[in-house]
Amino acid sequence: MANKTLVTAEPNKQELTITREFDAPRELVFRAHVEPELYVQWVGPNDLEMSIQKLDAVDGGTFEFTHKRGGHSYRFFGSYHEVLKPERIIGTFEFDGLPERGHVILGKTSFEELPGNRCRLVHQSVFFSVDDRDGMVQSGMERGVAEGYNKLDTLLEKQVGSTASA
Repeated sequence: MANKTLVTAEPNKQELTITREFDAPRELVFRAHVEPELYVQWVGPNDLEMSIQKLDAVDGGTFEFTHKRGGHSYRFFGSYHEVLKPERIIGTFEFDGLPERGHVILGKTSFEELPGNRCRLVHQSVFFSVDDRDGMVQSGMERGVAEGYNKLDTLLEKQVGSTASA
């Protein structure tokens, strides 16, 4: 793949940044993050089955989705604080599988228009603690994000192809 996912997690900091370019228009990359029928096709690692219980990508809306593998379910949920089409999404993110609640992540995803009908996505996550951030990194999230974005590349390629032939 020409586009590489870059995950930056500096030691002793509570934040993590993901940067990724896509060979698709910014509006289409944005739509893939807010439309359930697109979102379900690409989020998460290749070996997990994805289902969406709720995805209401508007200011004040909420989301909930589940990944399944081998009889195990992993539930994720959060809320949207701002959805500014096609520029950015700001919201919270939680994983239901931790021993206690309250490990909320605040995230901001920016969609930058690039020349040649391309898009750069920059996602910044801020965690309550360095331990929370390090736990997320150690969970294998980098592999899941990279595999998900590779699936998104394939989905975008189909979407761009279908709009080009229309």
